[in-house]
Amino acid sequence: MTQPATHPASSPRIRAGVGGWTFEPWRNNFFPPGLPHSRELEYASRKLSAIEVNGTYYGTLKPASFKKWHDETPDDFVFSLKATRYATNRRVLAEAGDSIQRFVDSGISELGRKLGPIVWQFMPGKVFDAEDFEAFLALLPKQVDGHSLRHVVDVRHESFMSPGYLALARRYKVATVFTDADKFPSFADLTGDFAYARLMMSDANLETGYEESALDAWADRAKQWAEGAAPADLPALEDAQPKGKPRDVFVYFINGAKERAPAAAMAFLDRLGFEPTA
Repeated sequence: MTQPATHPASSPRIRAGVGGWTFEPWRNNFFPPGLPHSRELEYASRKLSAIEVNGTYYGTLKPASFKKWHDETPDDFVFSLKATRYATNRRVLAEAGDSIQRFVDSGISELGRKLGPIVWQFMPGKVFDAEDFEAFLALLPKQVDGHSLRHVVDVRHESFMSPGYLALARRYKVATVFTDADKFPSFADLTGDFAYARLMMSDANLETGYEESALDAWADRAKQWAEGAAPADLPALEDAQPKGKPRDVFVYFINGAKERAPAAAMAFLDRLGFEPTA
């Protein structure tokens, strides 16, 4: 078992990456020719600073898998894990306790300091029910095997765009995904002690997926989040909040023109002075 840690890094920082590391088109435009598939995570983790794992949403993995990921990646790398769908894709969220616990106890603590936020993603048709959603938030554990857990919810129905939802998420210190997409609600109100953005508007016709000006803008917003501010140019339910404490920031280039995601993430990180690991 890896050594316990309260969070991935001792000081706030901006991390960025993509969803997963196994994608056929990336073998033509991201991974070097001839790179064994077994070394794709090793390579990707040295060009990016974080990866959001989607496989954990669909099935339960074994502790050995998490340990392998830990050992193949640089010391300061972080994995965001999408939590099991069996906890979120249900009519009554208050009954998700067993599914939540099975996921948390599946071996994720083997990631040690590399364990980032856990993402609880809800279906687009899931409507906000204050009583039931609070019951769900109350079920989310604060730690596993001595590791503090940080939770972020990805809500995809416009009914969550309400003061009632914001108050609940803040009460339970759970962050909310900011989704940059036309098909899902986009509101950047901060509800936890870190910021989490999923950028889904990449363009296949652009080498880096985004215009240079757009990448500049996202880098600036990430810096504002990290400094404790809230970017004024993003949609929000509430008026701009006063500057708070510095916070960790997680930015994932995901979906959209997925073949451009690694290039977008690397261009974004380059604007922040990130130096890839050799």
